[in-house]
Amino acid sequence: MSENEIFQHRLVSNAGQSFQGSIILGKGFILPPQQAEELIHRDPRNRDVLFRYLNGEDLNSRPDCSASRWVINFHDWPEEQAREYPDVFAIVERHVKPERLKNNRKVRRERWWQFAERAPRLYASIAGLERILVVARVSKTGLPVFVPTGQVTSEQTVVFASDRLEDLTWLNSGIHYTWAIARGSSLKGDLRYTPSDIYETLPQPSRTTAMATTGAELDRIRRSIMSQRKVGLTRLYNLVHDPSVIDGDIQALRAAHVEVDHAVVDAYSWQDLNLNHGFTTTRQGMRFSLSQVIQTEVIDRLLELNYAQHTGKADSVLF
Repeated sequence: MSENEIFQHRLVSNAGQSFQGSIILGKGFILPPQQAEELIHRDPRNRDVLFRYLNGEDLNSRPDCSASRWVINFHDWPEEQAREYPDVFAIVERHVKPERLKNNRKVRRERWWQFAERAPRLYASIAGLERILVVARVSKTGLPVFVPTGQVTSEQTVVFASDRLEDLTWLNSGIHYTWAIARGSSLKGDLRYTPSDIYETLPQPSRTTAMATTGAELDRIRRSIMSQRKVGLTRLYNLVHDPSVIDGDIQALRAAHVEVDHAVVDAYSWQDLNLNHGFTTTRQGMRFSLSQVIQTEVIDRLLELNYAQHTGKADSVLF
């Protein structure tokens, strides 16, 4: 069986866990924080339809990965119900309706007060969670972080329906990134994360206590550095991947990623791998990462696991 044939297999066990965010289709839905707060002050019921709106740029550029704007969200409500919030509905009627009535798709014309793609499966999958893992759909880093639920995530993000530290570890590992680069496309050299091609084809490791421990430490160190330096993920990892930067905090973050990778490799039962971290020239430029030889070996092993899990023969795969 060829590598390309193995690459095709989406794993049933990974379905329904990763999602692209909502496509709102209408700048008139988006509000600056002050306007949203004024609307809520005017009528507290407006909290039902006003939410923070997280996009990829906010996620990668703000030290706390928070949303810089708000969005009007009338969910899947009929027009009569949406009109019960007159101050907010008037904004959408004035600024969204004229453009949406020109849309080629009938449903988008007829449901102009709703998002074009509401991503209902996404929000159903994270109901009850207080935090989720989110990554910018196009980015240099390709590293998910925890963000609070109760906000709208834009189509420029990918959401993983998990609040577990073990998943933070796995999805921040060099193993996940190596697979993502091999499976995903790129935009101006940045990784474009497509859940169906990357996450849904990636064999998952066992979840271990070590993964939870290293994930908690990575999260703590990273948030602390971003807060102290007042930088977002992109600027932070520009420092991580720069061999000339030897500051203590950046060295600590590199060490945390090394521990993450070791925990994930152990979870895959690949204790024989010598990860050999260092600075490597890649299509994305210089990166602190697994060596190229190890990256190739990781891809080969994941391909074998992908095929084995797809065919139900995972127990027979030995390395």
